[in-house]
Amino acid sequence: MSTVLAIEGLGVELGGRLALDGVDLTVEAGELVGLVGPNGAGKTTLLRSVLGLVRARAGRVTVAGAPARAGRAAVGYVPQRHEFTWDFPISVEDAVMTGRTGRLGLLRRPRVADWHVVGEALDRVRLTELRRRPVGELSGGQRQRVLVARALAVDPKILLLDEPFTGLDMPTQELLGELFAALAREIAVLMATHDLAAAVYGCDRLALLNRTLVAVGTPDELRDRRVWMETFQVGERSHLLRTLGLASPTTTVGV
Repeated sequence: MSTVLAIEGLGVELGGRLALDGVDLTVEAGELVGLVGPNGAGKTTLLRSVLGLVRARAGRVTVAGAPARAGRAAVGYVPQRHEFTWDFPISVEDAVMTGRTGRLGLLRRPRVADWHVVGEALDRVRLTELRRRPVGELSGGQRQRVLVARALAVDPKILLLDEPFTGLDMPTQELLGELFAALAREIAVLMATHDLAAAVYGCDRLALLNRTLVAVGTPDELRDRRVWMETFQVGERSHLLRTLGLASPTTTVGV
């Protein structure tokens, strides 16, 4: 495997507060890495650093061997669903085409080759039959797949997912989990998520983040409850540890 994303000693300050400190992380081609941590841990800030949207006070980020801003074309970004205007009168395939705006420019019309790329992206997320449907008529899971297709339309080397399971029912989460696992066999995928079950059972590796990187490893390697307690700042009686199957056998959790 080859390294697609390399983050070395990354430090970011936002509003006078240290949002990230000394973060080291790599993501290889062909793997799905889950980025997990509590609210305010810096997950979205890390994704924005990869996109070159925030300035680092220390360290560096390289994408496909290039600095973050120069490597932006190699990144497909899937934001949280609320960041897209779903009531805009646009079809599914036109929404996916907006992902290629950076390559086309604002005034240049899509060519046949561009529509071919959009068609391939829709096929990969299983939305071809809905390509003419207005985005406002889609379900939550279908909308999430539109955003994934839009990110794939740039033919990225790495896909960044920001909380892709939020607000979705379990069958839809499972469908998306299977989709992300399939995509990770083709490109690198870095997924920030609060869904610990999806991360533990669906990712090749996990990166536990709370401003700094507490631990990185496969789910099997991260069975020490202390690293989860440090990451989420919880005690041994936490329901989080029970959810992960890491609670102490002698620990009784009160009602």
